[in-house]
Amino acid sequence: MATANMKDVKRRIKSVESTMQITKAMQLVAASKLRRAKDKAVAVQPFFETLFKTMCDISCDRAFKSVYTKKKFLNSTLLIVVAGDRGLAGGFNSNVLKMAKAKADDVLSSGGQLRVMAVGKKAVEFFEKRDYDLVWKYPQIAENIDTDTVIDIVEDIIAGFRNGDYDKVELVYTTFVSALTQEPCSLQILPVEDLDKLGGKKHPSTIYDPSPEEVFDGMIPQYIGGMLYSAIVDSYASEQAARRTAMESATDNAGEMIDNLSLLYNRARQAQITQELTEISSATIGR
Repeated sequence: MATANMKDVKRRIKSVESTMQITKAMQLVAASKLRRAKDKAVAVQPFFETLFKTMCDISCDRAFKSVYTKKKFLNSTLLIVVAGDRGLAGGFNSNVLKMAKAKADDVLSSGGQLRVMAVGKKAVEFFEKRDYDLVWKYPQIAENIDTDTVIDIVEDIIAGFRNGDYDKVELVYTTFVSALTQEPCSLQILPVEDLDKLGGKKHPSTIYDPSPEEVFDGMIPQYIGGMLYSAIVDSYASEQAARRTAMESATDNAGEMIDNLSLLYNRARQAQITQELTEISSATIGR
C-alpha cells in the first residue's frame, strides 16, 4: 500500500472515530430522555385508572345514555396520528406512519370522509406531502407535553364530534412494550365503546348529583385527554428507545469499522517497514 493510501486510511479512522463519538452521545441522551418519559407516564397513571373505573361503573347503569357512546353512522373519521419529531430512530417513524396511511386509505376507499390530526414533526411532514385533509398540526410538543396542552387539543376534538364534523375518532401511535420492543397500534376513542362490558353486569347506578349522564359527559375531556396524553408520552418513550437502540448499533458498527481499518493500516505499515528493511539490506549487500 502506498503512503498516500495509508494516509487515506488514517483519515477514515479519524472520521469514523468522530462519528462514533456523536452516536455514543446520542445514545446516552436518548437513554436519559427515555427514563424521564417513563417516569412521566407512571406519574399520571393512578388518576386516569380511577377515572376510567368510574366511567365503566356509570355506563353499567341500565338507563345510561350519552352522546359520546352513541354511533352516528356519518361515515366521517378523524384520524389522530402520533409520530416522532426526529429521525435516526430505526423504523420507528416509518412503521407507525405506514399503519396510519393504511387506516386513512381504508376510510377513503370505503367512501368515507377523512380528517387528519398530526402530532409530531414527522407526522406533519408525512401528511403535508400527501393528498389528505390535514386539519390540525402539532409538531414538536411531545418532549415537554403537559395536561394543559392536551386539554386544549381535546376541546377541539370534542367540539368537532358534537358538531357532527366526524362520527368517529381513531388514534394511531406507537406503544412502548420494552426498551427493545415498540409496536404501532390503533384504538378508537370516540364514540366510547364497551365500557359497560368492562364494568360488569348492568345495575342501578350509584346516585350522582348531577345526573350520571352529566357526570359521565363531564369526564369525557379528561378521559380523552388521558388517552391522548398517554399515547404521546408512550410514543415519545418508544422514539427514544428506538433511537437508543439504533445509536447503540451504530456505535458498535463504528467500533468494528475502526478495528478493521486499524488492522488494515497496521498491516500496510508493517509491509512498508519490511520493504524498507529489505531495500536497505539489498543495498548493503551490493556494496
